[in-house]
Amino acid sequence: GGYDGILRRPAVVYCAENEEEKQIIMESAKEYIEKTFSLMGIAEPSVSIDEEHKKISVIVDDKVVYANLPLFLPALEHICGTVFKKNKLPLFVIDVNYYRKERERIISDLARAAAKKAMMTKSDIELPPMNSYERMLVHTEITLHPELTTESSGEGKERRVVIKRIS
Repeated sequence: GGYDGILRRPAVVYCAENEEEKQIIMESAKEYIEKTFSLMGIAEPSVSIDEEHKKISVIVDDKVVYANLPLFLPALEHICGTVFKKNKLPLFVIDVNYYRKERERIISDLARAAAKKAMMTKSDIELPPMNSYERMLVHTEITLHPELTTESSGEGKERRVVIKRIS
């Protein structure tokens, strides 16, 4: 056990044996997200949970959040991940105002265009710096092209994917 410092109730162990327990776990995750936004002064976030794909989608009407999503989203995910782990809840990918979903689409489009360019020019294509999640999306997209391979290069915030033809 132990007590959750935010929800003020016994910590839940993620070991759902039935639908009722699953619902309690999902409600705890939703309640935590809602409470977090409330503490930030953001009223009435719309929170939906896709348990199968381990995704939480949050819709908020807040100009400050919207303007800072590239910084806000990783911070929110870190905070929630820490609390969820402490309370034995499953980890989720969090998306706010469909930012991550749109970013995934852009990264996949970029990877497909770079793959096409690598095939046509027969040269290595270096993509711009990306975070680890975005690099993983590129590596995954390029696996659909058996004639291409990928590798990451660079350090820290300058880490990027290079797409190469297999000779």
